[in-house]
Amino acid sequence: MSYKYNSAEPIKVKLSSLTVQQQFLLRDSKTFCIYPWIHLHTYPTGQTYPCCHADMNYPVGDAKENTLNEITCSKDMCRLRKDMLAEKMSKECQRCYEQEEAGFFSGRKSANKHHGHHIDLITDRVYGDGVITRFKMTYWDIRFSNLCNLSCRSCGHIFSSQWYSDQAELADGDWKEHNKSLNIAGRFKGDMLEQVLEHIDDVEQIYFAGGEPLIMDEHYYILEELEKRKRFDVRLIYNTNFTRVNLKDRLVFDYWKKFDSVSVGASLDAMGPRAEYIRKGTKWADVEYNRKRMLEICPNVDFYVSATLSILNALHLPNFHKDWVAKGFIKPQDFNINILQDPQHYRIDVGLQAYKDKIKKVYQEHIEWLKEQDHLERATNGFQSAIKFLAGNNNELQKFWQKTNQLDAIRNESILDFIPEIKEIL
Repeated sequence: MSYKYNSAEPIKVKLSSLTVQQQFLLRDSKTFCIYPWIHLHTYPTGQTYPCCHADMNYPVGDAKENTLNEITCSKDMCRLRKDMLAEKMSKECQRCYEQEEAGFFSGRKSANKHHGHHIDLITDRVYGDGVITRFKMTYWDIRFSNLCNLSCRSCGHIFSSQWYSDQAELADGDWKEHNKSLNIAGRFKGDMLEQVLEHIDDVEQIYFAGGEPLIMDEHYYILEELEKRKRFDVRLIYNTNFTRVNLKDRLVFDYWKKFDSVSVGASLDAMGPRAEYIRKGTKWADVEYNRKRMLEICPNVDFYVSATLSILNALHLPNFHKDWVAKGFIKPQDFNINILQDPQHYRIDVGLQAYKDKIKKVYQEHIEWLKEQDHLERATNGFQSAIKFLAGNNNELQKFWQKTNQLDAIRNESILDFIPEIKEIL
């Protein structure tokens, strides 16, 4: 059976084998998500969330103060699970609700689809109070640090060590005196690695992101531990800027070719000089060289572009998509759009109406190009959902220019040199 990208059907369990209540939770519920039963997500700052899609304003714990097990059993997490089971919307999950409203296949739906086979963890015993008796972390997504080699426009110091000097200049007061360039999650160095390795016999899927995972020691240590245990069945998923594919003498391609399932989402938002402006530190020639090398060493590893769609690349993205298809780097379907929701001044709905109309027209034409080529409908759905998202009313345009001009001055750049079409929203 072919994989249905936008289907909510769980892929590792038959719905017919589940109770009516379990079927409802996985397929029809507007609030339920399996993640709070099998997973926690920790930022490099130690702030901990139910998952990486959760609203940053509402952490459920601090990994610099408590263990993952303690946070899982905390009052906030029990309340979240209880609310999900009661069809009550949660403040932590607003991003998924917004994505679903715009037609996106949200992180919540993806969680239930790929991890729904753990629905038996939710027994009658815990339906009422959201309590979990034993935490088995089968899905890992721990950001061990903010170590990164890029300083992307839509990012910041929390997720990138390279943002430190820019942030120090942008911040008021004595920010630099109270912050370090490198943030490390956990109560001490190595704490988070020790904690996740306690679950290595339970783990089924690991999501590596950053910072930049391909330059982190923890990433390679985990791969080596899995290799020692011959756990090549563990599914590896990546979000990487794909500018660096080795750490010292360790080439990541040599590891990937040993595992049964590896999926690499390359965070590429544009090509050429535009890419180097939006994701500062990028050398575009290196990115294309890495893709060619990957095709030679591990051609069967799933690879797709995971583009962050913002006002910075809104009109350029279809051209980039077509270019990489023409070069044989991806198939038309291997293009995933992540709609930028924060910071709001970079969202695609920040533009003037005429500019938004222009984006809509370009996307409609691009969808026509995709129609007979996108068998997964992943790329098609992304562009269609972006059109819906354009209908939003964002009043942050003045802030966009203010923040852009500030950062341009610090970096000695000018946005119009790299993204000339953006002058239409001056």
